[in-house]
Amino acid sequence: MVKREEIVHAANLIKIDLKDHEKYIEQVEKILNYFDILDNASAESESFVTQEMSLDKLRDDKYVPFDEKLITQLKNYKGTFVKAPKMI
Repeated sequence: MVKREEIVHAANLIKIDLKDHEKYIEQVEKILNYFDILDNASAESESFVTQEMSLDKLRDDKYVPFDEKLITQLKNYKGTFVKAPKMI
């Protein structure tokens, strides 16, 4: 059971202002119940298919130098920073 004080404490720790703490109690309880289901799930009877591949079948990594500064190729940059859209 999640208590209101725990929701308020968690909100304070991550520095968010929650107006209605009660609405989040039910959501957090559902999340915790899902974790309980996952903790109790047994995968011992399941068989997992794996595909092994020898190292000689993998591609060779090759270094390809890039002569230009990548930041100058971006549309929205200022100095050494990339401008991202404002998040609401």
